[in-house]
Amino acid sequence: MADSVVLDPVDLHLLRLLQNDARTTYRDLAAQVGVAPSTCLDRVTRLRRSGVILGHRLRLDPAKLGRGLQALLSVQVRPHRRELVGPFVERIRALPEARSVFHLTGPDDYLVHVAVADMADLQRLVLDEFTARREVARVETRLIFQQWECGPLLPPGHAQS
Repeated sequence: MADSVVLDPVDLHLLRLLQNDARTTYRDLAAQVGVAPSTCLDRVTRLRRSGVILGHRLRLDPAKLGRGLQALLSVQVRPHRRELVGPFVERIRALPEARSVFHLTGPDDYLVHVAVADMADLQRLVLDEFTARREVARVETRLIFQQWECGPLLPPGHAQS
């Protein structure tokens, strides 16, 4: 892969730690990894510049914000043409209910993760923001009962620890 970055064991350890808690100080990271704080700062800076670390995000509990119902919407767009992809995706990304949008292969063109207040809000969203669009041929809704985070993302061949 041309875009891959070569990571040594120290880089991998830093990435594991930061994915578990991105607020960890450089001093604490350095102590856990066994390098000087200045070395730790240099390495994290290099990982950011190379695009391995894309940013830091604050995760919120949708239920505590009044959005206790989450769903995955499988969306089929017809015609599925390049000139429709950009505007469709930008419109969906602008919706306050939208959490993630995936462009897919297979019978569905998009998978959209949404968080809404309740079933009535989900119905309004599907009818007013999806099926009302001319290019949307079909929407299939799946409710999310529970969601789990997975382990840190590492390059192939590196075991989780």
